Amino acid sequence: MQFSSLISFHLLVLQCLCYLCLVQSHDFLFFVQMWPGAYCDTKRTCCYPAAGKPTDFTIHGLWPVFNNVTFPEDCNPNSHYNETKISDLISEMQKTWPNFNCGKKSTTTKFWTHEWTKHGTCALPVLDQHGYFAAALSIKDKVNILQILKNAGIQPDGKLYKLDDIKEAIKAGTGYIPVIECNTNASGNIQLYQVYLCVDAAGSDLIECPVTLKRACNTSIEFPII
Repeated sequence: MQFSSLISFHLLVLQCLCYLCLVQSHDFLFFVQMWPGAYCDTKRTCCYPAAGKPTDFTIHGLWPVFNNVTFPEDCNPNSHYNETKISDLISEMQKTWPNFNCGKKSTTTKFWTHEWTKHGTCALPVLDQHGYFAAALSIKDKVNILQILKNAGIQPDGKLYKLDDIKEAIKAGTGYIPVIECNTNASGNIQLYQVYLCVDAAGSDLIECPVTLKRACNTSIEFPII
């Protein structure tokens, strides 16, 4: 093989490898919804958005994951958050994906920027920026966790509920087993904090989680009032 042909061959192999790396950017996604009452009922500061106090689970993020339970982060420093690319989604994002952190520097835009930079860029090229945020909104629209829990008699009333009952209710309502994450409030109560559901790599459909993700909870947990 001539030297020029050898170089061309090596370049072709390198291009193929790079393409495969991009295509295999993640195996699936975790769609994470947060209960504002649990987030705000801790020692951390909490400020409600201008739209007012939420009455539903809100989106925390859509996070690419590998089957070995590792989370890729900050995958493309050249892909910057650009709000003009998602201008048609902003109104809905303000309702369902708000920021609760306080301070002049802690804005909803900064929160969305963080989610795109840290997690969204790791969904490329399967999901571009618009596709990433649109996918999260679409899943949120399909999965009403609060209504599912209420249908099972589980209310955000400050009472204790069995963790297994919460999981079973969500499984019955979605068809899939969730991961439940808890937090501890200032009084030491263990609370329902976040609900994880698994989504296919394209961000289109819920799937059964291919791996087990461990998050600490008690057998009975509080569902706090907002």
